Amino acid sequence: MTVEELVAKAALDGASDIHLVRGLTPRYRVDGEIREMDGGVLTAQQCEDFARELAGADFNRARAAGEVDLAMTIAGVRCRLNLFQQQRAWSAAIRLLKDHIPELSELGLPAAAAEFPGYSQGLVLITGETGSGKSTTLAAILERINRKECKHILTLEDPIEYVYTPDRCVINQREVGKDTQSFAAGLRSALREDPDVILVGEMRDLETIETALTAAETGHLVFGTVHTNSAADSIDRIVDVFPAARQQQIRLQLSMTLKAVLSQQLLPRVGGGRVLACEVMKTDGAIRNLIREGKTPQIINAIQTTGAVGNILMDRCLQNLRSAGTITEETYRSALRDQSQGTPPPANGLRAPGFKRPL
Repeated sequence: MTVEELVAKAALDGASDIHLVRGLTPRYRVDGEIREMDGGVLTAQQCEDFARELAGADFNRARAAGEVDLAMTIAGVRCRLNLFQQQRAWSAAIRLLKDHIPELSELGLPAAAAEFPGYSQGLVLITGETGSGKSTTLAAILERINRKECKHILTLEDPIEYVYTPDRCVINQREVGKDTQSFAAGLRSALREDPDVILVGEMRDLETIETALTAAETGHLVFGTVHTNSAADSIDRIVDVFPAARQQQIRLQLSMTLKAVLSQQLLPRVGGGRVLACEVMKTDGAIRNLIREGKTPQIINAIQTTGAVGNILMDRCLQNLRSAGTITEETYRSALRDQSQGTPPPANGLRAPGFKRPL
């Protein structure tokens, strides 16, 4: 099968990813599970042909580096690709993106997430493991701003995934490695490009995080992603990037600029498909004090007791999904953050809007 045929078949079957590996038949991921596709076992030559076709003019760069990230449209489907060498052969991981940017209301997010596009400044973190839907959530947020506000949106991505059509906003999308050298370089430049909203595809190094905090501090609305599984972990991850002598200063900056953290994971839904589970932390005076004082372990309790403003712990969300019959008991237990408890602690009767009260 050609790449176009593989992508078309995967899209028809609702797959999220395709894997092309020497010595295996083509595989794809449907509802989180790897399954076989039609077609014979791939040879090393077939895998190299796929890599050459997909990389095009970037193939020599990929061969020199051993891997390359790309984004393109294949068979009418927007795809994010990683081509890489393993055991002297080429492999490909192809992520299929939605053919349109979804509405926030379509994603199953907590009601608090609908407030994010309305923020005028500050830092909002979308966190979760790879494949948890962070890019889709961010795209939906930016598209809401694009349709409702008259602003300048600037994105820094590696690679560009969703391509926006400007509506009421001016939108510039910059790809790391093509339009700018790095996230840090692009972000430094962004501060001179009159943005209102900045998307930082990955906040993982000191310079990028430092510049993002500065941007949020100076009146910009900054969205960023971190590969962490909870609000507290996200704060610790950002602070720990810096040397000990600077960490108190970073805690202070973070306490003043951080508006919200949304942590998410995708789980198998009963009856097929997947469902989004989320933890939400919007900052208030108490949470800001905990960040400033380095008392991140206490953030869990702070989230737990502020459900009235839309905050919710991941384990509470999981309990709600289990009680509604949306996920199985097995899925619930495997996804719990606090594995010492089969059931999360009570939340003082408070719950986030949009969720059913646990039975």
